[in-house]
Amino acid sequence: MFEARNAEFAYATAAPVIRGVTLAAGRGQLSALIGPNGCGKSTLIRLFAGLLTPARGEIRFDGARLDTIPRREAAKRIAYVPQATALAFPFTVLEVVLTGRSPYTARFRFEDAHDRERAMEALETVDAGHLAARRVTELSGGERQMVAVARALAQEPQCLLLDEPSAALDLKHRAALMRTLAALRDAQGLTALVVTHDLHLIDPLFDHVFALRGGLLAAEGRPEEVLTDAVLADVYEDPHVRTRRVEGRTLIWSN
Repeated sequence: MFEARNAEFAYATAAPVIRGVTLAAGRGQLSALIGPNGCGKSTLIRLFAGLLTPARGEIRFDGARLDTIPRREAAKRIAYVPQATALAFPFTVLEVVLTGRSPYTARFRFEDAHDRERAMEALETVDAGHLAARRVTELSGGERQMVAVARALAQEPQCLLLDEPSAALDLKHRAALMRTLAALRDAQGLTALVVTHDLHLIDPLFDHVFALRGGLLAAEGRPEEVLTDAVLADVYEDPHVRTRRVEGRTLIWSN
């Protein structure tokens, strides 16, 4: 569903951050994008979200070049959750999540009961319904991140792009979020691409893993194929990485 074809991107006059990356994320799959800090993960996912335009190559969505899809149509099909969301005004959580319904509302029209129902469903999906009446300025960083995910789900997208969505969450909620994404894949056919450093949460929930190193695609495959001593030691340039398969999941640590 998402495809990069020899994509290259650089900020201003700096060296390319993404250097000729070609990859395809399958429809209805939960895919992880991993790699060390600064390897281009966030840049690549912003290219898929249409927030950046490749200097060379192209980004395609569902067979079409992303830059040819009307923005309103793209917003109904693709939702993006950044690493951090600036929420400076004291809106309620429900009001913030309702902004995810904007692709479906006519200009100069307020959200209706159907939109509010979809927004509350999105909050319940991420176990944050109890926050609906709270002011976002009163929330913790982790709670704000769950609100950001709920806002994306309120768009009712076919595809979800998440940039380190669990970075501000505690262990319980990190695991719960990944299980929620897997459940949405299974129940609704949701396609999701997730930038994550939580390697221990990938296997067995995820279908595919892409590993970047230095702006290049260093490895890809099923979790058990990528989450190995040899691949991770190469990707992270850490010879101390160790992995072990236990009861169908991969345990990862560094000595």
